[in-house]
Amino acid sequence: MNIPFSPPFIDQAVIDEVLDCLRANWITSGPKVKALEYELLSLTGSKATVCVNSWTSGAIMMLKWFGIGDGDEVIVPAYSYCATALCVLHCGAIPVMVDIMDDFTIDPVMVKNKITAKTKAIIGVDIAGLPCNYNELRKIVNDPQVKRMFAPATAKQSELGRILLISDAAHSIGATYEGLPAAQMCDVTIFSFHAVKNITTAEGGCICLNLPTPFDNQEEYSFLKLYSLNGQNKDAFAKSKGANWRYDILFKGFKMNMPDICAAIGLAQIRQYSKTLLPQRKSIYLKYCEAFKGYDWFIEPTMKDETREASYHLFPLRIKGITEVQRDQIIEGLVNWDINVNVHFIPMPMLTYFKSIGYAIEDYPNSYKQYACEISLPIYPQLLDIEIDFIVECVIDSVQRVRKVNDLVKVFL
Repeated sequence: MNIPFSPPFIDQAVIDEVLDCLRANWITSGPKVKALEYELLSLTGSKATVCVNSWTSGAIMMLKWFGIGDGDEVIVPAYSYCATALCVLHCGAIPVMVDIMDDFTIDPVMVKNKITAKTKAIIGVDIAGLPCNYNELRKIVNDPQVKRMFAPATAKQSELGRILLISDAAHSIGATYEGLPAAQMCDVTIFSFHAVKNITTAEGGCICLNLPTPFDNQEEYSFLKLYSLNGQNKDAFAKSKGANWRYDILFKGFKMNMPDICAAIGLAQIRQYSKTLLPQRKSIYLKYCEAFKGYDWFIEPTMKDETREASYHLFPLRIKGITEVQRDQIIEGLVNWDINVNVHFIPMPMLTYFKSIGYAIEDYPNSYKQYACEISLPIYPQLLDIEIDFIVECVIDSVQRVRKVNDLVKVFL
């Protein structure tokens, strides 16, 4: 039995939507992208949604939109994929890393301690699909003392009058916070539609806008659509209609638009998401928890509490009392059973580039602690019960083998 880690969900509806796009003879940005944006508006309850070609593109675009640049600081968790910090660096700003809590989300206490007059944004990361503690983060950015420290350098920054709160929601489409779509909790929420995500467009992302007054979210939407297309005042679809070829470049933009051929994949998936695909993920999470709950080494992932419910993007299994080396041995055992697993994530300060610019994992002890004992198990709608049972059996076997060897070593020592 060979079990992949996270294959894309491709059913007949997806194939039909892509074929419809091909038969229409229009594959770059056009009606499919607009339809996907509309579905995302409905799913998230956001004030505006802008599809782009990746999460990273969306993050760079929004940081640039806010005027973040050289010398500015953006607070990010040390425990995240590299793009969370790279988008800051690509703007010339400094990622200020902080540690996480035991549920993998950014620690608000650490965030507040790192705020300076240079802080322009905070990026919370919804690891495994669990929303951060956005109530606490919102309190921080709206704290009168923190607002007095804020030093606006652009018109957008002056208009907001405080630190911009961004959700790195690459994992958390469909997550909820206090009964509402979690995307509504921040000024800006950015999804990823990469191939392994709950909804995929092969590559892609979406910016959800929930900017407060006095911002006009529709005006910002119109601007961002141009911004993602080189600052051009007409997209290719508009130019194709009749004698409408003439265009202008209004400002220095980016090339970050999503094409229709990609949007078609996500469009077919999102129509099934809330009623079918997301509940299937949750069901697999519950099966894992039920299977592992009797073992003293099992640390149950936080996927739901009195405030939050995750999107069940990952099943981040943590094993109590093991080292990083032992975790890797357990993974090796699973791979030998042809079960593909992953680790989310290697903390950024452990990666060569970030070490080279001064970050050290010793400064983020809880990030390392959570990383060292984490194994991400397969969790996706196509996973069969017989496969889930096999994964559970092999996990238990692999963990018990490694723990037994460890116990024997202790005896001989």
